[in-house]
Amino acid sequence: MSLQEQIIAELGVKPTINVEEEVRKRVDFLKSYVKNSGTSGLLIAISGGIDSAVATGLCKRATDELTEENGKEYKTLGVFQPYGEQADISDSYATAKAFDLKYTVETNIEEAVNEVALEVEHGLKNIGVHQHMSIPGKGNVKARVRMVVQYALAFEQNLIVVGTDHASEAITGFYTKWGDGAVDITPLSSLNKRQVRMLASYLGVPQSILDKAPSAGLWEGQTDEKELGISYDDNSDYLEGKTINPEVQQKLESYYVKTAHKRNTIPGI
Repeated sequence: MSLQEQIIAELGVKPTINVEEEVRKRVDFLKSYVKNSGTSGLLIAISGGIDSAVATGLCKRATDELTEENGKEYKTLGVFQPYGEQADISDSYATAKAFDLKYTVETNIEEAVNEVALEVEHGLKNIGVHQHMSIPGKGNVKARVRMVVQYALAFEQNLIVVGTDHASEAITGFYTKWGDGAVDITPLSSLNKRQVRMLASYLGVPQSILDKAPSAGLWEGQTDEKELGISYDDNSDYLEGKTINPEVQQKLESYYVKTAHKRNTIPGI
């Protein structure tokens, strides 16, 4: 078995999908998890990107169906988490509007992130290192602070924290360990980016979100494809078992090997 075949098998990506069936399967998956956990619904952080928009649509369908079937309310809580001023925050609100979310909150993380960064810089001074936090390092703090807030809200409301990671992110490790990678449930995990886009069109994700360049939004001007140096078309082709440019394949597989620690369980002895 080639490394490509091993990766596809591990991540569970299909070469082709029936969108309606995939939506149904993932909604049922969310419903079952909520019922078995005894919780009151789902929490989804809505970044303004396509992944969180698709996850929001799935969550809302799941909790609406649970409410109708069980005669009591199950909620989807949408959480907006800008760092200061977020240029595309309107896309987060557009997602909530598109899926008719009844419950939303906005929690600005700027002050908390800056306080953490300041403490880190004080700590570095104590070991003789006089520098500000790096841009990527502070970006990781942003992702982790967002998750701290999400879990605090989820605890108070008895909700499940839903993740937006999918196979095209998993193969490259393109998420923050213990940040956006630290969730209770991932309804998109066996889809590649192309397939996520297919679900987005089916579910009715706003066009402005479909058209925008994918970005983790951790610093100004950041885009996924620019940072990784690999297009999502090549990434998706690879995960569908297709032949891609050998140099791109080598780069993609290198990311996979290098980021294994993000996908593996914590080692112990």
